[in-house]
Amino acid sequence: MIRKTRMAILVFGFFLNLAFACHAQTAKGDGYVAYSVAAKDPKPPSTPTFAAVLLGGHGDVDEATQFLCKHSGGGELVVLRASGADDYNSEFHSACSGNSVTTLVITSSQGANDPFVAEKIRNAHAIFIAGGDQSNYVKFWTGNAVQKEVNDAVARGVPLGGVSAGLAVQGQFVFAAMLDTVKTPEALANPYDPHVTLVRDFLSIAVLKGVITDSHFSQRERMGRSLVFLARIVQDGWAAEAHGIGVDETTAVLLEADGHARVVGKNSAYFMTLDHRPEICADGKALTVRHLKVLKLSAEDSIDLKTWTASGGNGFEVNVVDGEMTRK
Repeated sequence: MIRKTRMAILVFGFFLNLAFACHAQTAKGDGYVAYSVAAKDPKPPSTPTFAAVLLGGHGDVDEATQFLCKHSGGGELVVLRASGADDYNSEFHSACSGNSVTTLVITSSQGANDPFVAEKIRNAHAIFIAGGDQSNYVKFWTGNAVQKEVNDAVARGVPLGGVSAGLAVQGQFVFAAMLDTVKTPEALANPYDPHVTLVRDFLSIAVLKGVITDSHFSQRERMGRSLVFLARIVQDGWAAEAHGIGVDETTAVLLEADGHARVVGKNSAYFMTLDHRPEICADGKALTVRHLKVLKLSAEDSIDLKTWTASGGNGFEVNVVDGEMTRK
């Protein structure tokens, strides 16, 4: 009995130590904390291959995790976030045995300019942007080392993923949520509502040029607000043609460097196009814009973002008149 008890204590201690190891702070500075865990099965890394993972939120998609790690070629996977701790370390450590993982919790502009933080991103073989509040990413990173290093990493072929807020910042155009979120009824009633805060060129991902992304799409009824974002982008002269990608919860879009993408997970993703100016898009007036094209794709459907043509799924048109949205 004593031996069994002693063995139980040893086993418990092993797992307790493992838990603490996965949650251990490995570095801390002004405006950042880093948590690191070594790879389970470390091997000499190969050159990473660019890809983008667009996760809708509220649940992981195993295939998306594997996709990101496969494109990394091993090496270190760096998780970027502005709050929380190292929740993703155990997930990536378990699913991607060849990757070491470091989570950087960056809570200020000072942290986003720290040399340690910059070096970690510079040496990353994959980058994953966590959920939370995308306004923190925009506030802390813009003009600072993190923004530069992430863009440089993408340019040299490092794959990038993001979930929820981490999805929202991946397109050329971003709903920045600088004054909190905006819901569909508010946005349709006034496309220039102060809560409709848009920025551009936060990240430079070639295959997402001309695109704005949105998360929790069907579950939070966000199509209307995404159409407002597209209308604003065209109305304000940021682009003559704008595209939107809205991703449902527990769903991901896996995007290759050549623009080919496929949908995985339990629900759907929506690919929207506005190729003309809206009829009414003005401060204090309800939106009117007709003939917006939408493609709804589900698991294993695919799309080429260079031509915006899909294999599988179904297409429909949306009209917005005086702030009221109808589908045909």
